[in-house]
Amino acid sequence: MRRRTILFALLVPLALAGCDQKQTAQIPPPHRMTAEDIGHYCGMNVLEHPGPKGQIFAASLIQAVWFSSVRDALAFTMLPDEPKDILAIYVSDMGKAPSWDQPGPDNWVEARKALFVIESRAKSGMGGDEAVPFSDRAAAEKFAAENGGRIVGFDEVPRDYVLASANVTGNAAIDEASGRIPGERSRRTP
Repeated sequence: MRRRTILFALLVPLALAGCDQKQTAQIPPPHRMTAEDIGHYCGMNVLEHPGPKGQIFAASLIQAVWFSSVRDALAFTMLPDEPKDILAIYVSDMGKAPSWDQPGPDNWVEARKALFVIESRAKSGMGGDEAVPFSDRAAAEKFAAENGGRIVGFDEVPRDYVLASANVTGNAAIDEASGRIPGERSRRTP
């Protein structure tokens, strides 16, 4: 009986460590942006627009969800009818981007680790306000010095800044009364 208890005590930590490794392995890496990637809210090719882009992976979805602007990607995380089982949120690291017009197909940063310049003069590819992401504080500070705005972390991006109907960048604005995107049909069956 004592041997079984000792063996069990040794195996439990190993089993738990294996669970942690499985959880980490399930987080998908970012995909390279291509001409086939279509913005979730605007229905247009993401490469047709300047500025930073976003992609989100959710456990309940088969493929990555693409966004023509980072603000739309942030809106996806806030809207009540979108999936909440998000595994990863990747946004263009504009500190590594060749230019505003060419944000780069491979320079992604996990949004929850990024810094965002908000309230700047820079406009998204769809013409609205943008949350410009950076992995490096010095790059974010340089951008803010040149374009105005302030630097915030992922959890500090104001909900009103992302979802304000006056700043629609696709269809990501939400009608606070109904909890839906204006013009969106209810997803519930009658």
